[in-house]
Amino acid sequence: MNKTNSGANTNTTQILLDIFVLVCAFGITFLIRGQRLDDQTQLRLEVLTGVFLLLYLLSNKEGYLYNVTMFYYLDRVHRKITKSFVVAMLVTGILLQFVAPGQEAREFFIIYLIMAYLLISIKMFFGKPLIRMLEEGRAPRTAYVGKKGEFNKFSYFLDKTSIPVKMVGYIAMKRDEYEADKEEYLGCLEELEQLIRENNLDQIYIIQKHGEELPFTQQYVDICIDMGVTVRLVVDFYKKRRAYSYVSTVGTYPVITYHTISLNTYEMAIKRLMDIIGGMVGILLFSPVMLATAVAIKLDSPGPVIFKQTRVGQNGRNFKIYKFRSMYIDAEERKKELMAQNEIAGGVMFKMKDDPRITKVGRVIRKFSIDELPQFFNVVGGSMSLVGTRPPTLDEVEKYERKQWRRISIKPGITGMWQVNGRSKIDNFDDIVEMDVEYIDNWSLMSDIKIILKTFIVLLKHDDAY
Repeated sequence: MNKTNSGANTNTTQILLDIFVLVCAFGITFLIRGQRLDDQTQLRLEVLTGVFLLLYLLSNKEGYLYNVTMFYYLDRVHRKITKSFVVAMLVTGILLQFVAPGQEAREFFIIYLIMAYLLISIKMFFGKPLIRMLEEGRAPRTAYVGKKGEFNKFSYFLDKTSIPVKMVGYIAMKRDEYEADKEEYLGCLEELEQLIRENNLDQIYIIQKHGEELPFTQQYVDICIDMGVTVRLVVDFYKKRRAYSYVSTVGTYPVITYHTISLNTYEMAIKRLMDIIGGMVGILLFSPVMLATAVAIKLDSPGPVIFKQTRVGQNGRNFKIYKFRSMYIDAEERKKELMAQNEIAGGVMFKMKDDPRITKVGRVIRKFSIDELPQFFNVVGGSMSLVGTRPPTLDEVEKYERKQWRRISIKPGITGMWQVNGRSKIDNFDDIVEMDVEYIDNWSLMSDIKIILKTFIVLLKHDDAY
């Protein structure tokens, strides 16, 4: 995805919590003394506390407090936040004399500083477990390659940090190790591709202890890279291959991370925020259209209004996709008949122009992509994104080759490169995979915005869907 690793080690949740705490401190102070301020003084104090917040965050970042690899020792954290607080306090204290020199403003700002430091101190004690709780749902599903004993010290260091990890299990380096103790392992390394599929793994940690193991391990690094799974090698040196990489440390362990998807927490947080806002706007904006469509479908043919189907999301996670029903209820049975009649082989995708399974209303809503509107609920729920790759079916994924798996290394989207570059006119699955991989490799927030704008243009033409 993004070729820069800027922000990959940044704890965005920690930053958002600090912003929340300082905003709460201002709110409490305003309730206590805000009624004594005139509108102009109030506005100036709001700007001043905004400057305080910015300086505090920048100072914390300079002290690596927002680095996920930093050990969360209370005395160390306390020193850092106190230093940042003092720096921000001194600068804004000087500015206060010029911006709002009155007695009421000074008293308001002193109370704000007291409340801010009090809340920051409380957050310091509960910050780590709170962050772990907030990040639990999005922590990457992780497997360790090697013996459990080899990871004891590393896991100890990892637990001291804010690095989010959802431990799935261990993978034996050699088959004889797995056969000797099957209960301890998910499987052996030679089954890595299958283990990634079965356990929906997002990342792999490999401890590299001996130089002679490098060529042996490299082939499995390549498998992960091909499938879009992040690899973190706990080594001193490793040969770089077809992936972006960066080096960080966990305690005394240097870690080289190879990845083909973006690990930039800033951009990922903004993308998710765009999804939530865009999804909710989409639901509100198109609710009259969705209501009218539901009535039309009900009057046109028997069956449910909403078509629910299990699709495959990021790294093999299954989810229910929602669409307006555009086919007759016996569509799946008729699909087999049509494939036999037209001598269509059971490839990865099945598409057919003038498909007789499509209802009258279905043909119209497909023409204008109205059948896709319920997917805004998938976006708000987090199983899909506004922009991403095409969400495949279970039987499609079963036929995937290794490198095709990489196209589901990110969340599927309502729209994407496939939709804005021909959609139903593209019937070659390899072309779709190539476009999806191109999107993943060159992803940026700006590329998402461009695809969304191009989607509106395509919908106005409405000549690509059937």
